[in-house]
Amino acid sequence: MPFAGGIESTANGLLLLSVIAAVLYTLMVHRVPGWRRTIAKTAGVFLLGLLAYSVGGPLLLALALMASAAGDAALAAEEERWFLPGLVAFLVAHLLYVALFATGSAGMGILIAVPLRGVWAAAMVIAALVLLLRLLPAVPAAMRVPVVVYALAIAAMGIVSVTVPGYVIAVGATLFIVSDAILAIRKYLMAETSPHEVWAGYAVWVFYYAAQFVITLGVLLA
Repeated sequence: MPFAGGIESTANGLLLLSVIAAVLYTLMVHRVPGWRRTIAKTAGVFLLGLLAYSVGGPLLLALALMASAAGDAALAAEEERWFLPGLVAFLVAHLLYVALFATGSAGMGILIAVPLRGVWAAAMVIAALVLLLRLLPAVPAAMRVPVVVYALAIAAMGIVSVTVPGYVIAVGATLFIVSDAILAIRKYLMAETSPHEVWAGYAVWVFYYAAQFVITLGVLLA
C-alpha cells in the first residue's frame, strides 16, 4: 500500500474505498441517472479529497478534489440546468490546481531548458485551440464565454503542470485534459446515435479518475 500502516490505516482505507467507488461508477456509466449512480460518481474523488486532508497534504489539493467532487455531483444528473454549475465547479478546481502546481514549479524557463517539456506544453495549447475553434460554432451562444474561460483555465493548468519537476503531475494533468476534450466532443459534436458514444462515455470517466488519482498520489508521495 502507498501509505504507512497497511490496509487498515485511514489513508490506505480511503484510497481503497475511492478506487472501489470509481470501479462501481464505471459499471454504471450508461445507466439511467439516480441517487446510487450519483453517490458512486461523487465518492471516487471526494474520498481522494478526504485522503489528502487526512494525511496533511496541501490544502490546495484537498480543495481542488472537493471542487471536482462537487462538479461530479452536478454532472451526474445529466440535466442541462446542472451543466453550468458543474462547469463552474471544475473551473474552480482547475484554478486551484494551477495555484497548487505553481507552488512546486521550477519556472517557465524549464520549458526551454528541457525541449520535451516545451513540446508537451505547446501540444496542449495547440490541441486546446483547435478543439475550441471546432466547438464554438456548435456551442449555444449563452455558453460560449464560459466554455472559452474554462478552456483557458485547463490550458493554464496543463502548462504549469509541465513545469513541475518529474513527470507524474504533467501526466495527471494531461489525462484530465484528454477527459475534458472527450466530454466536450461527446456533448457538442457527437450524435447520440454515434457508434462511438458508448466507449466515449467510459473514456471520459476512466481518464478523469486516473487523472485525479495520479495527481493526488503524485503530490502526496512526492
